[in-house]
Amino acid sequence: MLSVVIATRNDAHRLVATLAALVPGATAGVVSEAIVADSGSTDDTAAVADVAGCRWMSSDAPLGQRLADAAASARAPWLLFLRPGAVLDPGWVAEVRRFIEAAEIGGRADRLAAVFRRAPSPDTLRPALMEALWFVATSIALRPHPDQGLLIAKRFYLELRGHTGPDAERGLLRRLGGKRLVTLRSGVVLLGSRDI
Repeated sequence: MLSVVIATRNDAHRLVATLAALVPGATAGVVSEAIVADSGSTDDTAAVADVAGCRWMSSDAPLGQRLADAAASARAPWLLFLRPGAVLDPGWVAEVRRFIEAAEIGGRADRLAAVFRRAPSPDTLRPALMEALWFVATSIALRPHPDQGLLIAKRFYLELRGHTGPDAERGLLRRLGGKRLVTLRSGVVLLGSRDI
């Protein structure tokens, strides 16, 4: 049903958390494959991907090109872009299945995409007040962020020219715009910071 694409760079620990959250989707037949688009990791990222059965693509190309190359090679008709460290709520599988089925039945698979709801981070190093202010500010802004993931039909992704430009992830979200982007009820938390 969908191919998960994760861009990495020295993200072994964060990748473990993300892949663990995807296991229910694989068990339910929603996740067909996971593709790791790496940019020269020197830690155990490749080993984590291998143990989990991910397809490994390594390149020194910019992030947008790595994401586009992974998407072009995806075997499933739907793509789910996640950042390493993104942990989805337990109910994500049923909601993603419903979204895909509704989009396909309604003939809107080439007009709609989805992001996950931002969930507060369990990061205990960030003071609770600062976390609450960040959560409220980003929720009010109503602008999707790459940390929220992106669920999109592969043909719609290709029609939009995928990830292009210097700020490829945000650029694609901007091109989608508010009317073609649905925020799912399932939340996503991003664990740790990263540099891909």
